[in-house]
Amino acid sequence: MGNKSIKISAPGSVSNVGPGFDIMGFALDSPVDEVVLRLNSKGKVVITKITGDGGKIPYDVKKNTATVALISMMKKLNAGFGVDVEVRKKIGLGSGLGSSAASAVASVYGLNELLDQPFTKDELIEFAMDGEAVASGSYHADNVAPCLYGGFIIIKSYNPLDIIRIKAPSDLWCAVVHPQFEIKTSEARKILPKEISLKKAISQWGNVAGLVAGLTTSNYKLIGRSIKDEIIEPVRAKLIKGYDQIKNSAMENGALGCSISGSGPSIFALCDSQITAVKVARSMRTAVTKTGHHSKIYVSQVNEVGPRII
Repeated sequence: MGNKSIKISAPGSVSNVGPGFDIMGFALDSPVDEVVLRLNSKGKVVITKITGDGGKIPYDVKKNTATVALISMMKKLNAGFGVDVEVRKKIGLGSGLGSSAASAVASVYGLNELLDQPFTKDELIEFAMDGEAVASGSYHADNVAPCLYGGFIIIKSYNPLDIIRIKAPSDLWCAVVHPQFEIKTSEARKILPKEISLKKAISQWGNVAGLVAGLTTSNYKLIGRSIKDEIIEPVRAKLIKGYDQIKNSAMENGALGCSISGSGPSIFALCDSQITAVKVARSMRTAVTKTGHHSKIYVSQVNEVGPRII
């Protein structure tokens, strides 16, 4: 048993996607996290190594998203074996690109493959959400679901969990800039408004509907008109130095629409071609540099696959 192992990569993701707070997300081709699992006969889950985190991620299996998800899955299995876990972080911590979700998804997906798929993806997502909750402080699936299923995801309901997958237009590209500082999801949720006006709610519902319609009909102008967030973006933008300038640079260089990815500080822009996406990404990086921060950029189509066995 000790020699049975697997290495999985799981993609980063953009969540909220403008108006779709906690109900929308899509997977990226890059960046990705990697997790290596090795079955052991000790009967325990053990973290053997973590790289790429700068020493910030806990080795305590009850506080690590990857192992909390695994333990949840193994309880359901009544497993008599253990797992050695190695986490290779390539998605920035607190980046707004689904770092914690990717580690959780990679772990449960990998163990499921090692055990010849005793669970469906619809079952795996529950375990992954248990892991994600450790980092975010709440149960939400707008990073976990696109990471696990691939593609563009809508969470219609959380109780019961009802997930809808949409195939994105083939020419849709995403430019992402990740300013090199961290925003913790749990902290970013604390500043959100507890109540909203009916006027803002109506506008938000219209934008959600418009974005879904634009994606399903490949109507790029409608997609662009619909990436507008009346509720969350105005609050979280205050956490990102120079946000308005970064967003303006994206729009001036041809982006369809631009907003905060997850809790930030990463900012995404949807584009109608790879050429435009590259131009937009570089312009956003330049705008971030003017704020005094370094940044990383990514250019990707919507990842329709999800986790991969390496």
